[in-house]
Amino acid sequence: MTHRLNRPTEDVLARLSAVVGPGQALSAPEDQARYLTEWRDLYVGKTPLVLRPGSTEEVSEILKIANEARIGVVPQGGNTGLVGAQVPFEAGDEIVVSLERLNKVRHVDPAAGYMVVEAGVILADVQTAAEDAGALFPLSLGSEGTCRIGGNLGSNAGGVQVLSYGNTRDLTLGLEVVLADGRIWDGLRALKKDNTGYDLKDLFIGAEGTLGIITAAVLKLFPRPVEKATAFVALSGLDAAQDLFERARAAAGTNLTAFEFMAGWCVDVVVRHMPGNRRPLEGDAPWYVLMEISSGRPDGNAQSTLESLLEGAMEDGHVVDAVLAQSLDQANQLWKLREDMSEAQKYEGGSIKHDISVPVAAIPEYVRRAEDVVQGVCKGAKPFVFGHYGDGNLHYNVTQPEGMDKQAYLELWDVMSEAVHDLVVSMGGSISAEHGIGRMKKHQLAKYRSAVELDMMRAVKNALDPNGIMNPGKLI
Repeated sequence: MTHRLNRPTEDVLARLSAVVGPGQALSAPEDQARYLTEWRDLYVGKTPLVLRPGSTEEVSEILKIANEARIGVVPQGGNTGLVGAQVPFEAGDEIVVSLERLNKVRHVDPAAGYMVVEAGVILADVQTAAEDAGALFPLSLGSEGTCRIGGNLGSNAGGVQVLSYGNTRDLTLGLEVVLADGRIWDGLRALKKDNTGYDLKDLFIGAEGTLGIITAAVLKLFPRPVEKATAFVALSGLDAAQDLFERARAAAGTNLTAFEFMAGWCVDVVVRHMPGNRRPLEGDAPWYVLMEISSGRPDGNAQSTLESLLEGAMEDGHVVDAVLAQSLDQANQLWKLREDMSEAQKYEGGSIKHDISVPVAAIPEYVRRAEDVVQGVCKGAKPFVFGHYGDGNLHYNVTQPEGMDKQAYLELWDVMSEAVHDLVVSMGGSISAEHGIGRMKKHQLAKYRSAVELDMMRAVKNALDPNGIMNPGKLI
């Protein structure tokens, strides 16, 4: 799908700047820098103008002007995305619209189980606002201190509690969206049942800013757990993870709120490179699991359930060792190991990253088969494997062989990714579990999705953005 877009003229740039007012239209390179670089430095874009609107109405005026002039618009939240969707292209023809000033929590109603927040609210601040009201907003990511809820919605973010609460899509009741032509759709309804035709909000969640700009959302709130039990578990092998997961799900049901897994050498890398981390258990194990059971009752049930299922798994030889957190500080220390995993990889050299999913029971088989695939592309490369075992989401990142030139290794990115993704799709999986498509995986999407699916996606795009101004060149 291609549309002929224009480079903005000085007159158009002046009109756009006037919408947001002095100080909110950034044209100097030093002011624009933080909006133009993806955090891994894979993409560095250019733009004539970064706009920082302060209201939905200002976003509407911006899109009216852009649509009339047929210039590309790149929406941006916290600029923490991992597939390049939030960064403009190098040609410098698109404007960037940052939502960071739309940062109000409009309403919190814990009794009714919802809150209304603007798209620029930082995820950690959404969590805090819910907590201050005695409720829980369960979306939790490693970047929660900087990512913004609009970006979470645009990418349908997942995180560590999907197992119990679902993706961002599952946590959203309604949206406010500015369409490509500047019209405002007020879909801020807090209804759990609304069967009046197409569920329009689901078009925009996960659309990566290609259909319109989300400016506010109605988010679900949940009761806060009264008790949490957290354990770090050493396994005899990866097959043991499946056994432990099945035991945990049978014992805890929906109270199993997290089940994260990681290869043993991933733990070594975090402890070696990330200050404040230490090994929770003595000795080495090939695989570890970080698991959490929550309870709404302060009766010790979460802790006793976790202890009981670990004892059974130890008796069967699947669990080699385990440590249960005895305090909130200890639990946070265990979680820090998991949260530092993405950053720790940088210190091992070049890393070719994959955010994939397969059926949960197929994870051990996938990891075994993928090792041969990786070695076939680059002998000596080391899979750095961790992720959300309970929902089948692996971060299958492949680190360069020791001593290999980093740039030479990264030039294998397309070949490695195709090999890894071919195996994923052959096993009924997905090439993007929670990070999205952006510009990184756009051409792979065309390979792995059917012609019918792609035609439907293009039809939606053409209907809502006929001039193709919204995040051009991304997703489809």
